[in-house]
Amino acid sequence: MSEAKKEKQGFSRRKFLVRAGIGVGLLVGTTYCLPIRRKIAETINTAESPYLGSTDEPQIWFEVKPDNSILFHCPKVEMGQGTFTGLAQIAADELEVGIEQIQVVHAATSTGNIDQFSTGGSTSINSLWMPLRELAATMRVMLINAAAAQLGLEASSLSALNGVVSGGGKSITFGEIVQAVSEWEVPDTPPLKDVKEYKYVGKPTPRVDLRDKVLGAPIFGMDASLPDMLYGSVVRPSGIDTKMVSVDVSEAEGMPGVVKIVQEDDFVGVVANSYVEAEAAKQKIKVVWEAAKKWDTFNIEEAILVGKGNSTEIQKEGNAKKLLAEGEEGLIVSEYFSPIGAHAQMEPNGAVAYVEEDKATIIMSTQVVAITRKEVANRLGFKNEQVIIQPTFLGGGFGRRLHTPNAMQAALMSRAVGKPVKSFFNRKEEFQNDTFRPPTHNVLKARLTTDGRIEAISHDISSGDVMFGSPLLPGILQKLIGADLGAWRGGMIQYHGIPNYRAVSWRVKLPFATSWWRSLGLLANTFAIESFMDELAEKAGKDPISFRLDHLTETKADVRLAKVIQRAAEAASYRNTPADGRAMGFACSTDVNTPCAHVAEVSITDGKIKVHKVTCVMDPGLVVNPDQVRAQCEGSIIMGLSAVLYEKMEVEDGALYPVLYGAYQIALMKDAPKEIDVILLENDDVPGGVGEPPMGPIGAAIANAVYRLTGERVRRMPFSAK
Repeated sequence: MSEAKKEKQGFSRRKFLVRAGIGVGLLVGTTYCLPIRRKIAETINTAESPYLGSTDEPQIWFEVKPDNSILFHCPKVEMGQGTFTGLAQIAADELEVGIEQIQVVHAATSTGNIDQFSTGGSTSINSLWMPLRELAATMRVMLINAAAAQLGLEASSLSALNGVVSGGGKSITFGEIVQAVSEWEVPDTPPLKDVKEYKYVGKPTPRVDLRDKVLGAPIFGMDASLPDMLYGSVVRPSGIDTKMVSVDVSEAEGMPGVVKIVQEDDFVGVVANSYVEAEAAKQKIKVVWEAAKKWDTFNIEEAILVGKGNSTEIQKEGNAKKLLAEGEEGLIVSEYFSPIGAHAQMEPNGAVAYVEEDKATIIMSTQVVAITRKEVANRLGFKNEQVIIQPTFLGGGFGRRLHTPNAMQAALMSRAVGKPVKSFFNRKEEFQNDTFRPPTHNVLKARLTTDGRIEAISHDISSGDVMFGSPLLPGILQKLIGADLGAWRGGMIQYHGIPNYRAVSWRVKLPFATSWWRSLGLLANTFAIESFMDELAEKAGKDPISFRLDHLTETKADVRLAKVIQRAAEAASYRNTPADGRAMGFACSTDVNTPCAHVAEVSITDGKIKVHKVTCVMDPGLVVNPDQVRAQCEGSIIMGLSAVLYEKMEVEDGALYPVLYGAYQIALMKDAPKEIDVILLENDDVPGGVGEPPMGPIGAAIANAVYRLTGERVRRMPFSAK
């Protein structure tokens, strides 16, 4: 296929608009001002993330095997969210094959199918909805065209069904077709089917990875191995805000099984014949750490207060700042806090690396395949093409695997010994060297009119970094945006019927690594806003459901939000007063254009909060797999419940703790709601984000229920009813 043909095929109008939009943004940003920054923030808040990989060659996505099965090399990783299954459904419908014929595997970088962004942000299905349909449809036409040449028939007389091309009294399987093709001709993208014609999209479909997981197949990063493999262990600090000033490895060098002590400018590692020997030798390395300051939880909470960092106005309508500064009379002010949170995923971080003279192979659980390849290549002095990243299934991601320096460390240790090296964090190191959910401080202010409507409202959000400092967000974009969009996610005022509103993001630099965590700032920010909306409704003497609806407009986004609010209240038979020792709390949010509302039914016994039932109504647009979407809602709700009721990291004497499960309390099976009723509305014609939006409302819904039982507002995570 000619280069001209490739360019024509791969450069669609949609891609042009995306790239042009980014270019204009960068150009305007060189002379930015506050209105432009606000516009950028508002655009980002509702933008859909495009897919940033190659869509030129269907044959690098779909490998047809002689037995008529299809190997789908997926550039998105599977970390439990069901991405493999949803994408297989989309592909099967346009390829015209049975879902059972498709085997989904992680695309190694050597295939050429590389996602330049990541797996995260609730974007996998949404961003690939159109590209994957087009790729699969194009691959189907390529197979039909090849079959026509082999059968001596016109392509227009042939059709495909269940992986078989038929016509003119003849038939041939996809598997038979490919064996006679040495070079593919890629045609223009054919018309796509109407979604109503699909057999799989929109229907519950069993997970394609179910069998391997039930049988305990070795599919995760920790299961990876290579022949003649050694084991590496890296010295990691237990304190925060420290630097390594001296290292003595003399005692470690003589320990049993040690092959080599590897010292680099930024780390020291042991390579040994076994994991146990590597860990034992590491304990004998004497490191002197220098701490800039002995931090504790009080210092961290003081540092995060609104007004302590750098501020950026991210949203403005009307003149809320002036109205809310006009004296104390009638001014309603509330503040909310959230603590440091750990990812606490089951599988710790690590990698298996084998660096040869001109090639490096890395097998690992990662959400950032392209970035990891680039980082490893740069550190080794290789070209990107010389580094093969083979992703595995993830034993929990939640943003933790968007940070991958462990790949570079494993690669450097492998190069030092000339053999494959497997290196993983131990559990204590995973807790102490996490990229944490940052603590937050939220301050909300409002004034009500005499008839009980919100005249003006403001939201100040103070947080450590989430997106800033991440390789996913280049420095130039950080300067352009001004505020960390991960930190303020979910922090904008969503009630556009309020005449005057404002949101301000405060960035605080913390002395430990903070970054992505499932839903980013959505959980903490929605807890603050929706708790405040409940408080305002009470002060206005209005029902919290109708109060919210009264402040929405007729725009598409507001109408979709209104529908989930109404449906949730209906489905839960929402009541505003406790009955039989239980109370209901309501909250809602819109994240990645997906509106969601929860009603939580709660009781309190001996000071312990118990969530009995959550009614969740979500509008994710077109639903690819209803069972998968419901499972994501259930998982997100339970994870959010765990965070708001139990999870908290502390800082004492310059170190983060707890460092083990148990001490770091999380929700157990007994803490999960007995009922989670998930209702899906479909008020858009494309799939929206699913994995994170249900996280938003759960904290506020529980907090608002607790208020109805105790008469005291909950203003700090994790919640306490004592």
